[in-house]
Amino acid sequence: MGVSQVIDRRSEHSVTQRLCPILRRNVSDADRARASWHLVDWIACTAVGRDTEAGRLLFSEVADRFGHDGLLPSAKAGPAMTAFGLGGLGAVLEMDDVHRTALLHPGPVIMPAALAVARDVDASGTDLLDAVVRGYEAMIRLGRAVGPGHYAMFHNTGTCGAFGAAAAAGSLFGLDDGKLVSALGNAGTQSAGFWQCRHEPVMTKPMHNAHAAWSGVTAASLAARGFTGPATILEGPQGFFVATCPDGDPMAVVAAPEAAWQIWDVSFKPWPACRHAHPVIDAALALGEVDPAAIETVSVQTYGDAVRFCDRAHPSTSDEAKFSLQHAVAVVLAEGKPTLAHFEPAAYQRADLAALRDRVTVAVDDGFDAAYPAHFGAAVEARLKDGDRKQASVADALGDPENPFDEAGRLAKARQLLGAAGWSTARQDRTIDAALGLADGKPLQALLAALADRPN
Repeated sequence: MGVSQVIDRRSEHSVTQRLCPILRRNVSDADRARASWHLVDWIACTAVGRDTEAGRLLFSEVADRFGHDGLLPSAKAGPAMTAFGLGGLGAVLEMDDVHRTALLHPGPVIMPAALAVARDVDASGTDLLDAVVRGYEAMIRLGRAVGPGHYAMFHNTGTCGAFGAAAAAGSLFGLDDGKLVSALGNAGTQSAGFWQCRHEPVMTKPMHNAHAAWSGVTAASLAARGFTGPATILEGPQGFFVATCPDGDPMAVVAAPEAAWQIWDVSFKPWPACRHAHPVIDAALALGEVDPAAIETVSVQTYGDAVRFCDRAHPSTSDEAKFSLQHAVAVVLAEGKPTLAHFEPAAYQRADLAALRDRVTVAVDDGFDAAYPAHFGAAVEARLKDGDRKQASVADALGDPENPFDEAGRLAKARQLLGAAGWSTARQDRTIDAALGLADGKPLQALLAALADRPN
């Protein structure tokens, strides 16, 4: 069904009305355990993200007004402003979780919204995790439906994030179906986030996430008070899909209503770079050891969006380095597995890495492009000065369901990031144990105390 075929509310329910029973399905213990791992991942990304320049500025917009309690803005900020203060932090490192076919990052939006509201209403740990699962579901279902025409111009995490944040907050506020529809409608009308920010060395991108978390919580809070919103915000004649999705399908939002929760299809990111660079990193790692001095040229082949977003041979900022296929390959060939430091000025300004980047060409491969976005694949070929060639390819990036990042890897990533943020081993242990323990019925207060770095 195309966006021009809108639903007539006189004859059947709107898309958001149909979505409500999907979001109210049972959340199992296994689903909650999965959500707790995404919570750990977000906390670790956020702890380091707050120490970046953009992160400090976003967080201070709230903390300077209301104070803060360790990693969290003070409860005096209220849930919406708390969600804003946290919402920009989890994505700054480009290590946040990602859903491939929706082309968005749910954690940096849903976690701040859910945690802010859970603290405000004194929710249980399981209630928080249930809200996370439902928020991921709404955000991803919308993201899968918007189509490539939307992604070409809009940052899906920003535009679809408010919708998911409203679903998560609505779960914790205990909204009935009528109020949840209003929350989703008013969140949808605030959808925002243009990709123009990619073309200038600015801090805008994480603000999309902060705004999405704030607007979703605000929409749900207002709905709880009786503030109404449009039921047909998605498929209406002047709604989200008609306005922003030239090849989208609003009915895809509610397709397969009994499918497993979408959180199971969300990928964990091992490397501190744009996800579009990850398959190239993985392929370069698969080449094995190569002497950079022996390399004549390097050829990268991948899917179209990776080239459109990350063909950047001469990065001049940390963000540009994270969105550079050439830099990612050069780092791997020269240093091995990339770390946070490899995307800072001391690394991307290095003469040897710049020279290696100049030997890298990138191109779209029809096979990888046809498989995308269900599969993020890439191939790397290094032609050596002695005429030899080394080649490697990957069909799926590390961390995707077909190429999973196991629990040991997730834990190591979390500890690496928390350590980089200056957290002691004891605080790391308390935080990780408290977050994972929510799925086993441990209280939310234990996690809040760990995030505040105070005794429970």
